[in-house]
Amino acid sequence: MKASFWAVVICIALSPTLVTAQSSDSQENFSAEHGRNISNCRNGSASCDHAMLSPQESVALAVANHQRNVTDCTDGMSSCDQSQLTQAEAHEATMAESHRNIVNCRDGVGSCDESKLTPSEASEVNAARRQLNVSDCKNGTGLCDHSKLTGSETGAVAAAEHERNAENCRNGWDECDHSKLTPSEISQTATADHKRNVSECKNGKEGCDYSKLTPLETKLLAAAEQRRNYAACRKGYGYCDRSHLTPSEAEAIPDENKPLPR
Repeated sequence: MKASFWAVVICIALSPTLVTAQSSDSQENFSAEHGRNISNCRNGSASCDHAMLSPQESVALAVANHQRNVTDCTDGMSSCDQSQLTQAEAHEATMAESHRNIVNCRDGVGSCDESKLTPSEASEVNAARRQLNVSDCKNGTGLCDHSKLTGSETGAVAAAEHERNAENCRNGWDECDHSKLTPSEISQTATADHKRNVSECKNGKEGCDYSKLTPLETKLLAAAEQRRNYAACRKGYGYCDRSHLTPSEAEAIPDENKPLPR
């Protein structure tokens, strides 16, 4: 009987704590759900429950939605609702669209409606297009149209093309037409080719052509290779060809780096 009495007492004493814990859990769950709902509403999700929003949250959501629509209209997005814009906002969106059209027409990208250009804008666009064509022709990129070049522009483009070809030849690049080089450029290209070949041979690259080396270069490379081979054998690192060692070099190799007797 006493045990039952004390069990009841303990239950009564713990009841407020249990109720408080349950209440705290409920509040946390409600807070999390409320936060998710606000996020859904701001993201335009269909699961948004406007009834759960406080008056302040509803106003903040309306402001955010309006600003997003203004941005969409200014950026030319299909989600733009022009009917929701104020007169000033509609004017700014129209100006932004006009500027976007001018840029597209001038740069030859995106959609361009030339009928929407004013005479001064059309003149500006045509001048920019001519300059872009000259630049494309000089650089050998883009959509170069030689027929649209003036006499002076044709000369400047020809000079740029010639220099680009000479540079390609000097660098050993594929787009090189040796027939278009001047005697001086042919000499410069030959010198550059020779230096490149020497470098290839020094670094042991497969592009090396030993037959194109001078006797002095061949001698210097052989001496450098002899030093490299000796250092590799002596230190035990890298490729070592002991058959190329002089007797004195072979004798100087530490015992631990010498080949084991067979």
